Amino acid sequence: MSVINSGRLDRRGFLKTTAAGAIAATLPMGGALAAPKRGGHLRVGKGHGNTSDTLNPGQWTNGYVIAMTFAKDGHLTEVLADGTIGPEVAESWEASEDAATWRVKLRKGMTFHSGKPVTVEDVAASIHFHRGEDSTSAAGPLVASIDEITTEGDDTIIFKLSGGNADFPFILSDYHLAILPAKDDSIDWQSGDGCGAYVLKSFKPGISTNLERNPSHWRDSVGWFDSIEMLVLSDQNARTTALVSGEVEATDKLDLKTVDLLTRKPDLNIHSVAGPQYYSFAMDARQAPFDDNNVRQALKYGVNREEMVEKILFGYGSVGNDMPIGQNDAFYNAELEQTAYDPDKAKYYLKQAGLDSLKVDLSAADAAFAGAVDSAVLYQNSAKEAGIDINVVREPNDGYWSDVWMKKPFSAVYWGGRPVPDMMFSTAFACGAEWNDGFWCNERFDDLLITARAELDHDKRKDMYWEMQEIVSTDGSIVIPMFANYVFAANKQISMPEMVASNFDMDGERWAERWWFT
Repeated sequence: MSVINSGRLDRRGFLKTTAAGAIAATLPMGGALAAPKRGGHLRVGKGHGNTSDTLNPGQWTNGYVIAMTFAKDGHLTEVLADGTIGPEVAESWEASEDAATWRVKLRKGMTFHSGKPVTVEDVAASIHFHRGEDSTSAAGPLVASIDEITTEGDDTIIFKLSGGNADFPFILSDYHLAILPAKDDSIDWQSGDGCGAYVLKSFKPGISTNLERNPSHWRDSVGWFDSIEMLVLSDQNARTTALVSGEVEATDKLDLKTVDLLTRKPDLNIHSVAGPQYYSFAMDARQAPFDDNNVRQALKYGVNREEMVEKILFGYGSVGNDMPIGQNDAFYNAELEQTAYDPDKAKYYLKQAGLDSLKVDLSAADAAFAGAVDSAVLYQNSAKEAGIDINVVREPNDGYWSDVWMKKPFSAVYWGGRPVPDMMFSTAFACGAEWNDGFWCNERFDDLLITARAELDHDKRKDMYWEMQEIVSTDGSIVIPMFANYVFAANKQISMPEMVASNFDMDGERWAERWWFT
């Protein structure tokens, strides 16, 4: 079994970046592995995917569609395996001294799968698609600071921001911001046309996706498989059976209860990668009783975090502290007091809320994360000692993300995390953000979010991000009991680079580009 720990994200040198290193980052390091070769049909079972999935990039919600877009689409930038940012559709970029204006130079000679050249107009339309007051895109908060998008010649896009943003190149790597063909003052997302290493041949939401290698892709150092079949295997047993029987060559979201058994299979490699992924329980702060922070605090002290890490993650993870920044992040608040299981403190906060006891429903399904239902039951048991009665509602796997998440007032959730704090906070914690699944608002937090984004001094940014983590931990409406390693399996026929990305599951969901058959 290989255990790979992610390193800190490196933001040094981001103000002016070229393509150097982007190709090398996808190749084996130190010559330890045989050179990649082309060929073969890869079958992957994903523990994500819904019948409600769509090709609309603003509505992508899970690891299945993230993997699909990284295979079929290009993005201006990409998070490399070492956590740094590198160019993709963009060839290079430069920032003004205040990081409020960014000039992005487009790579020449790129085409969409349809044969249409990739132009600055396509790039501008693709980013603009997620902007505006009427936007329903989950990436809306990320691009809200863009005041103006203009073009210069046939290869330069200029982004003028409302304020400085030191992490703007990371923002442009967000999986929603796929570069798609411009069409009728918008973009053509319906056809599935893209400019990535693979061409979309079929997309059956909630069932399967088929892709074939793009023979005219600009980069010959990615896209080694002839074709790929992605299967939606939300059921844990079905996913494990498909892996063991050889029906698929790789799966994510392994059943951690059976990982030790899988390590005994001579034809499998098990990978565990520490990253920003966390498992949480989101409370709707607009609704009673969750609109009272005393109740939220009681629920946070009512969960036994160590027990969850032991019994749900089987050690493949770490205890969380009700905020989303992982320990490998350069801005992680290492001095934040850890919230521990304390029934007496939970009772105290209930009394502060004027309650002697509390009864709430908690919705969960293993579609949220492997072991979500068992986690909810553990939560139920630990909270009893605090006078909190949690009724676990087992929801269907299919439709969980469309019918339960952000619909039910208390629900299990997984987040893959984001490469920098600004992206994570803007996407899921800023007041009014499309994916603020706790429907939580805090004026001080929002002010700090804007200020920290524009601050170029590392130490000053750190102080602000540390305070924001404390605010989320002590006032937020998300219980985050654990950070989970990405644990996935691949047949030994599959080779991959020595360094595996940790920003998302399965090599940052770039497996389609970076892996190959030996």
